[in-house]
Amino acid sequence: MEDSWATLGVDLHLETGGEAMHSGVRKGLTDALREAVRGGRLAPGIRLPSSRSLAVDLGIARNTVADAYADLVAEGWLTARQGSGTRVAERAVPRPAAPTPRRRAAGGPTYDLMPGTPDLSTFPRAAWLKAARRAMAAAPNDALGYGDPRGRVELRTALADYLSRARGVRTDPDRIVICAGFAQGLSLLGGVLRARGLREVTVESYGLDVHWNLLKRAGLTTRPLPFDELGTSTDELGSGSAKVALLTPAHQFPMGVPLHPDRRAAVVDWARRTGGLILEDDYDGEFRYDRQPVGALQGLDPDRVVYLGTASKSLAPGLRLGWMVLPAPIAAEVIEAKGGAEWACGALDQLTLAEFITSGAYDRHVRGARLRYRRRRDQLVAALAARAPEVRATGIAAGLHAVLELPPGTERTVVQAASWQRLAVQGLASFRHPAARPPERDALVVGYGTPADHGWAGALEALCAVLP
Repeated sequence: MEDSWATLGVDLHLETGGEAMHSGVRKGLTDALREAVRGGRLAPGIRLPSSRSLAVDLGIARNTVADAYADLVAEGWLTARQGSGTRVAERAVPRPAAPTPRRRAAGGPTYDLMPGTPDLSTFPRAAWLKAARRAMAAAPNDALGYGDPRGRVELRTALADYLSRARGVRTDPDRIVICAGFAQGLSLLGGVLRARGLREVTVESYGLDVHWNLLKRAGLTTRPLPFDELGTSTDELGSGSAKVALLTPAHQFPMGVPLHPDRRAAVVDWARRTGGLILEDDYDGEFRYDRQPVGALQGLDPDRVVYLGTASKSLAPGLRLGWMVLPAPIAAEVIEAKGGAEWACGALDQLTLAEFITSGAYDRHVRGARLRYRRRRDQLVAALAARAPEVRATGIAAGLHAVLELPPGTERTVVQAASWQRLAVQGLASFRHPAARPPERDALVVGYGTPADHGWAGALEALCAVLP
């Protein structure tokens, strides 16, 4: 028969029948205890049961347990002292080998000015940890369960208030769905739209191919709208079969201009007239420097606009926290789609962000970040004026990047020169939709939010060195 001992959460399995009733029991118990200590299941300093109680638990002779203990004391695995009982011996824990220093990959960039990422070195770790402790202490037990596919109500409630006062969004917590960043939100929407029978989505001439590809994987084609001196043109919205438009109206990515007021009104009128839907990507709405922020398009018609926001620019993309504010007609379909998929949004991070917002820490962090990024933008503009006066920075009233207009035909050469100098930059051509109509423009899209403070001066120097 087989007995086990589960004291202190450790199972010791012994054969106590047949031949094992003799000398084998002592060896079996000794081996089992030794492996429990060696493997860390019995930690140093833990007091073991008396030989009498363990013998009773296992149904074996007390002398067998005493002899096994004595063997392990002799080997140094246990200690036995009068009045202290038998304990696991304290022992030196082998120190893990020091990690090999990480070296920069051969040919990798020394300076990173790629757009799309904030300065991760300024993530508010201490304030975030305080919020996490408060959130965890106040969290109800059901927060650790599977929960609501819309996300934690605490975060949805905090966001409804914040988005109303900061971005002019009109909503309530029931219309908000938390998602793992913008990409998951767009994927969910793409699947719902395809299930509705849609085949095409109108997009901007300049944007991110990863977004176009997400829609493509959902079975949707993308058709770009023209772009001119006033930004994205809405004149051709009704010329195709698309009943959905994906736009960045507050700060067009990457060109950096807001959607013209007349065109804001026109796109909302198109959606109302045709029963269309606008997907508003408000990726960096908190960061506006020279005038009041442009409010969310959603505020003009909450029934025709899906508002998508994220913590990726304001805090860090690694949090994987985003949100959708959904019109009632599509909300149930998106919630159902999310509930049947991988939710990928940790409840504890949601509770922490909710506490971070309601405590005022989020506003304080954004205010500090806004000042820091504005200072960098001003330094960039001043350096260009002094070192490369032929290069003009545009799209700089908001956001974490600038578009540097280059002389015609020089974009590819400048990007190559930057690569030789181990400076990571991105040309405007890489953001152009394959079906976009001419004219093409030569420019760099420079992310001035990406470098840490200690690397900003060097990155700026390297940038100026490669500009024509």
